Amino acid sequence: MTSRRYCYKDVLPLTTLVTMECVNVGLSTLFKAATLKGMINYRVFITYAYAISALLLLPSPFFSHGSRVLPPLNFSIICKICLLGLIGYTSLIMGLTGINYSSPTLSSSISNLVPAFTFILAIIFRMEKVALRSSSSQSKIIGTIVSISGAFVVVLYKGSPLLSTSFPSISLRQPLDLPRPKWAIGGLFLTTEYFLVSMWYIVQVQIMKEYPAELTVVFFYNLFVCILAAIVGLITEPNLNAWTVRLDIALLYIVCSGIFGSFLNNIVHTWALHLKVPVYVAMFKPLSIAIAVAMGFMFLGDTLYLGSVVGATIISIGFYTVMWGKAKEDMSDDSEIGDSALPSTHKILLLQSYKNIGV
Repeated sequence: MTSRRYCYKDVLPLTTLVTMECVNVGLSTLFKAATLKGMINYRVFITYAYAISALLLLPSPFFSHGSRVLPPLNFSIICKICLLGLIGYTSLIMGLTGINYSSPTLSSSISNLVPAFTFILAIIFRMEKVALRSSSSQSKIIGTIVSISGAFVVVLYKGSPLLSTSFPSISLRQPLDLPRPKWAIGGLFLTTEYFLVSMWYIVQVQIMKEYPAELTVVFFYNLFVCILAAIVGLITEPNLNAWTVRLDIALLYIVCSGIFGSFLNNIVHTWALHLKVPVYVAMFKPLSIAIAVAMGFMFLGDTLYLGSVVGATIISIGFYTVMWGKAKEDMSDDSEIGDSALPSTHKILLLQSYKNIGV
């Protein structure tokens, strides 16, 4: 029973979140390819992708209510899910706008602020315990800083080439010599995006405490984002020709994004947030850079540079330091629960022995 609990609460979240980071990197690569082919407006793509996800999740409210006893889906919970959808949609728009003003390289760099943002917000909302004298808290703080530092090393330090493949490279990075005002505006948009991502984690945890049905929450979230994106899209793109999708890589990306991004990614992250804490889920974000480096070398023919290897190593050290801190904190919590149960057990034994003596 203990091994099953360990697999469900520790091994499974770790495996699924790492897998989802690989999927997200793959979707980003496909997005770049679709953009180069002249993909449709990104507001239109968001509408279609979330529509696909909402259709896939349509039966989920019936299954959720049939399989367990849930609190009523009242107006307050619906409003919180709508707030979650507004945060999610705004972060998507901010991110895509920021990339248009700057570059994907800056986006990758600023994305590593998600663990720091989430850690600060979790402390503010009392979701994360911090005791500076505790070794578990110290390891979480140090691991967060180390992991973010490693991610910045990958992006900002190239170094000498170590390995290169024989087939042509497909570079998806934009040059850094953009006008400084646009670069600054893009950085502001991207910083806002990743702050909203951290806020999304916090609000999602609050919703799951009140209504612990992952599929139902994600269904209503995707439905609201789809409706919001359709309204904004029709206002900004009144030309119906812009909503036409051709049978090319744009359609492939919309389908893959709807299934693996809006559908699977949101379910996995919602489930992980319900099972763990926001900081745990956010700590997987810097891993995406190491995964992108590996996938770029294996599938895109990118040259492997010294900076990428050094940065990925630093990210791994920071990541495992945080995981060690979380594991130690969980063990101490379990021991405290066990210790708190001991006095009542001793009282029962003493009462029983007293009765036996009396008899």
